[in-house]
Amino acid sequence: MPANTPQEAMAEGSTSPRPPLRLLLLNPNTSQQATALMLAVARRVAPPGVSVAACNLPDGEALITEPDSLARAALGVADHAPKLLRGGCDGLIVAGFGDPGLQPLQHAFGQAVTGLGEAGIRAAAEGGRRYAIVTVTRQLHHSLVQAAHLHAPPQLLAGVRYTRGRPQDLVNSPQALSDALLEACDAAVRLDGAESIVIGGGPLAAAADSLSARLSVRVVNPVSAAVRLACARLGASA
Repeated sequence: MPANTPQEAMAEGSTSPRPPLRLLLLNPNTSQQATALMLAVARRVAPPGVSVAACNLPDGEALITEPDSLARAALGVADHAPKLLRGGCDGLIVAGFGDPGLQPLQHAFGQAVTGLGEAGIRAAAEGGRRYAIVTVTRQLHHSLVQAAHLHAPPQLLAGVRYTRGRPQDLVNSPQALSDALLEACDAAVRLDGAESIVIGGGPLAAAADSLSARLSVRVVNPVSAAVRLACARLGASA
């Protein structure tokens, strides 16, 4: 399947008489494996009456790990997303935790656009919880803190913790990724006092779900959080 071809996934059991609401995940990197993983998560969360599809940017990085690639992804999203929004989708998720290109899109299209980082941070801080971001991309620290301060009260950020090891190596090894994230999450709870944790990355979504059973605090899967927020903005419950 071409990298920029939406992968359609109809939510089951719709009783709505109207056509399904169409939600699109736009992955700002080129990894179709990560896109398929996020789409599977989105399908589990999407309510009846919401049709989910996903696509990659046609050009860019396989994994966004440093500021220059995040900036290039923002340009790609700014170019590609308006075409998708005008092409028929009701809501679009910028499915990268750094939310590349999110703010200009929200300025132009309003509630039709949701960010992965935006939704994950909001969910983690819900109820005034002190939360931590745990991720693999140490070089994106500045943008992560910026996003945290933008989407939740700054005083609620307990800290940002990073895994040990090369991000690409971890993403390519689910067990190593899960173990590395668990170690970083444990430090966020014990040393930073985090009451909840958001896992910072779409490609890490499957690991986020597995960590929930291994930790004593709430663990937010950012893909699930983004689908729920996007559906709420579209008037559908998830």
